[in-house]
Amino acid sequence: MSEPMDYASAGVDIDLEGSAVASLIGALSKSVRQPGTPGAPVDLPGGFGGLIEFGDNLLAMATDGVGSKLQIATMLEQWGGVGIDCMAMNVNDLLCVGAEPIAFVDYVAVPKPDPAIHAALGASLAEACRQARVTLAGGETASLPGIVTELDLSGTALGWLPKGEAITGEHLKDGDVLIGLPASGIHSNGYSLVRKIVAHAGLTYTDAAPFAAEHPGRSLMRWTEGEPTLGEVVLNPTRIYCDPVVDLLNAARGSEGFNVADIRGICHITGGGLSNLLRLHPTLGWDIHTPLPVLPEFEWLQAAGGVETREMYRTFNMGMGMVLAVDAAQASHILEWLTKRMQGVALVGHVRDHGHKVIHAIEGVEFSHY
Repeated sequence: MSEPMDYASAGVDIDLEGSAVASLIGALSKSVRQPGTPGAPVDLPGGFGGLIEFGDNLLAMATDGVGSKLQIATMLEQWGGVGIDCMAMNVNDLLCVGAEPIAFVDYVAVPKPDPAIHAALGASLAEACRQARVTLAGGETASLPGIVTELDLSGTALGWLPKGEAITGEHLKDGDVLIGLPASGIHSNGYSLVRKIVAHAGLTYTDAAPFAAEHPGRSLMRWTEGEPTLGEVVLNPTRIYCDPVVDLLNAARGSEGFNVADIRGICHITGGGLSNLLRLHPTLGWDIHTPLPVLPEFEWLQAAGGVETREMYRTFNMGMGMVLAVDAAQASHILEWLTKRMQGVALVGHVRDHGHKVIHAIEGVEFSHY
């Protein structure tokens, strides 16, 4: 291979996307809803979800889609996990602001309706609602021949939280402890690069996975007998973190010995990888000195594609799908609470006043902008 593969060469330029989003936001006008009235915007650093006023509470909203992972699902005619992916990409963002997801609406765009595909999507969304503990409050199916050439799925999630309890990252401080929650797989980011690597390796998604696919703390959504296929691994659904994070927030409002203020920041590790941490605070840094184990599919993707290590951590979650930053004084208590409910949770690092950057135990893995 003459040059290592990266996400940009696969067609997705994260930096360019960031500039485009900034341009979009800069062109938007202010809300017509007046402060103190329902629907008025609430300033929220980080951008994991939008907050609006609603009486004594706040409502939170997030919108996202499944992305090009859908192309693999369509190729294999296996849509059982994509509804879970769509739900996860939305509700996990709501958790980052301290909101409990309560409802979801979906948007399906197809070149032509297919009852069998829609039935599979419906079953997947029903399971997603169960895992996220939300109501599917509606949706839209659009037939768009000439505009879309294959299935696309996106959605919007609604959540709520008591006013004054938003988790914004503004109270983060040097010495706060970082707790990592394990990922269930690639989740739903980086699939343009995944597809390029698989094609370069000369494999098909029905081939046996060319690595040890089983990993402690996760189960694969299977549809074949025998050894897991590459397709079963790459289509494994995104982990929905409502259990245990919603329960943790509710416990913090109870008598568990810690409170919501002890949870200083929550980060969903999506597109941009570890650089997402920089969204939580404008000046503090992040030291990932004891990372969670890297999932085997990431090791294979890096080797098969000749991808540089920093690019892997810029593109993928690498085995850690969510990070909680908590008060050091309550860290052991919160960690113990979480480990009783999810296998693989661990202390992975600390917040540091060493400049606005993410540093990693692996030399050369460092990020100074999102």
